[in-house]
Amino acid sequence: MTTPEAEQSRPEERLERAVRAAEQALIEYEIAVETFRVEVENFSRLHHQKLGPMYARLDELDAQIAEAKAARTGDPEDLRKAAEARARVLPMPGVDELFHGWMDGDGIFPEALAMLTDQPVQPPQRVRPSEEARKLYRELARKAHPDLAQEDVERRRREEFITRVNAAYARGDEALLRELAEEWAAGPAPKDPGPTPSEELYARLEWLAQRKEMLALVAKELEEGAIGAMLRLAPEDPDRLLDEIADKLLAEVAQREDELAALLR
Repeated sequence: MTTPEAEQSRPEERLERAVRAAEQALIEYEIAVETFRVEVENFSRLHHQKLGPMYARLDELDAQIAEAKAARTGDPEDLRKAAEARARVLPMPGVDELFHGWMDGDGIFPEALAMLTDQPVQPPQRVRPSEEARKLYRELARKAHPDLAQEDVERRRREEFITRVNAAYARGDEALLRELAEEWAAGPAPKDPGPTPSEELYARLEWLAQRKEMLALVAKELEEGAIGAMLRLAPEDPDRLLDEIADKLLAEVAQREDELAALLR
């Protein structure tokens, strides 16, 4: 026979289970978003390293073509277009950082020129977490996630720890992730959550829903960004996609060079 006390406890127990399920679902979603963010960041780095010099060469050729046309016609509109095209390729502070060592304010580096002329170059450094690093990251995120804390002190400890975990994962540092896993295992064990009033559980569910909405916006921005959209075209083989884009850019460079040569005859 069911007692009145049991009847009263059932709604709260169901709510607690719902909160725990929502917490775990949010953690898994955060892991997926962070993994995609790292992939986008890595692909963006490779994109700039490999294709940046080609885009720079196209901008330079466009400026030279516009200047050649303006020199021929003397038309004020052509002169204006030439000035705008040249302004796009003027040296800028920090351009060496933008192109990750491929060019600076004085122009394209020899390595970039070699790439444009199909000569062998040293491949760009890539940072892609290994499968083992991904596994370690997921395990640590599930165990040490701040959302599993019930007290402010424990939450702050977890937030500081997860920040270090995210930084190691972004660098693909498998050894450091192992050290962090050992550190977490040796640390204080998380406290079991005690019974919470229904109103706190409802507030917790509302916070989890808001967090999920925020992460959904982050994921949408990543997916709809230029790099994210490119990455989705070849998620299993981004190098192939970069090679295809490089081939197209080289063809455009050749076409622009022919156009410029015709104007300068």
